[in-house]
Amino acid sequence: MTWITVGSLAAWGWLLLGQGFFWRTDVRLPDRTPPADWPAVAIVVPARDEAGVLPSSLPSLLAQDYPGRAEVFLVDDGSSDGTGELARALAARHGGLPLTVDSPGEPGPGWTGKLWAVRHGMALARARTDAEYLLLTDADIAHAPDSLRELVAAARSNGLDLVSQMARLRVASFWERLVVPAFVYFFAQLYPFRRVGRPGARTAAAAGGCVLLRREAAERAGVPERIRQAVIDDVALARAVQRSGGRIWLGLADRVESVRPYPGLASLWRMVSRSAYAQLLHSPLLLAGTVAGLTVVYLVPPVAVVAGALGGAEGALVAGAAAWAVMAGTFAPMLRYYRLPVWWAPLLPVTALLYLLMTVDSAVQHHRGRGAAWKGRTYTRPEAAP
Repeated sequence: MTWITVGSLAAWGWLLLGQGFFWRTDVRLPDRTPPADWPAVAIVVPARDEAGVLPSSLPSLLAQDYPGRAEVFLVDDGSSDGTGELARALAARHGGLPLTVDSPGEPGPGWTGKLWAVRHGMALARARTDAEYLLLTDADIAHAPDSLRELVAAARSNGLDLVSQMARLRVASFWERLVVPAFVYFFAQLYPFRRVGRPGARTAAAAGGCVLLRREAAERAGVPERIRQAVIDDVALARAVQRSGGRIWLGLADRVESVRPYPGLASLWRMVSRSAYAQLLHSPLLLAGTVAGLTVVYLVPPVAVVAGALGGAEGALVAGAAAWAVMAGTFAPMLRYYRLPVWWAPLLPVTALLYLLMTVDSAVQHHRGRGAAWKGRTYTRPEAAP
C-alpha cells in the first residue's frame, strides 16, 4: 500500500509542475485592442428542444453591443417544444440584432445533429452575409453585452483564427457544486489552457459553448464536413483548425455563462457519460488505463490515509495525506473561480469516483448499442475521417 501511495504522490508532483500548470485559472482573453475596422460577424446557434433556456440566453445575443455588422442565425434542429417559434417571439419582443430561424431537416448520413445544424447555419451565413467571423455558440449560453466585441478584438489583436472561452457553468444545486467545477478541472487537466495554441505544442481544444472562428480558417480546415461524425465536436474543431495551420486560443470566461440547469445527479450523469467513452476513442485499453489512473491518482490517497491511521502504516498515512493535500490545493483555484468555498476541495476524490463510474457506464452503454445518446439521438462509433 505504501508504494502505491508514494506513486500517487509522485503523480501529483508531476501534475502540479509538469502538466502546463493546468490548475491555474488566470487564462483569460489576451490583448483586446479595438481594430480600426470591425468585421462582420455571423452568430450561429444550433438548438434542439431548448425552449426552457432560450429566454435566458437568446436575448443576450440579440443585445450585443457590437460596432460592426452582426446577425444571428438560429438553426432549429428538429425541436418538438416550439424552440423556433419561441426564438421568433423573443426577437420580436426584445429587438436588437437581426435574427433568422431556419431548420436543416434530419441529419445527413454520418452527421451528428449538432454539426448538421452548424453546417446549415454556416451555409446560411455564407449565402446572406459577407461575415469574416463566425461565432458558434450553444443555445444555453448567455453573453455579456460586450462579449462579441471582446472576442473579435482578441482575435484581431493576436492574429488568431479561433478564440474559444469555457463558459462559466451553473453551480446552484448541491450536485452541480460537487460535479461541475471538477468537470472543468478535469478538462483543463487533459487540455492545459496554457498549452493550447502555443507554437510547437500539439495540444488543441476548444469549448463548444463559445467559439469565434474566422470563416477563411474554417474553409481551409474543411469544417464542419471533416469532423461531421465527432461527438466531442469542440475539440475536433480546434484540432482541424490547428492542423490546417490556424492559430487557436482557449481560456476561461468571465462574462459568458451557461444557463442550463443540472438540478440532479441523473442529468449530470447523462451529460458526462454521453461522451466519456468517445473521449477514450472507444478503446477498452484506454478505458482500463483511465480507470487505473483515476484510482491511483484520486482514490488511493484518501484510502491510504484511512488505512494508515487504522493500521498504523505511517508511510502510507504521510504519503496519502501529502497527495491528498496537493490534490485539494490544485482544485482550490477552480472552486474560487466558481465562487465556492474551498472546503469543497477535499471532496474531489468523491467526485473522481463518480466520474470513474460515469466513464464505465459510458462504455457499457456503447457496447449495448446505445452509443452516445443525447436529446433522442444515439451515435455509434464514428468511422475514420477522410
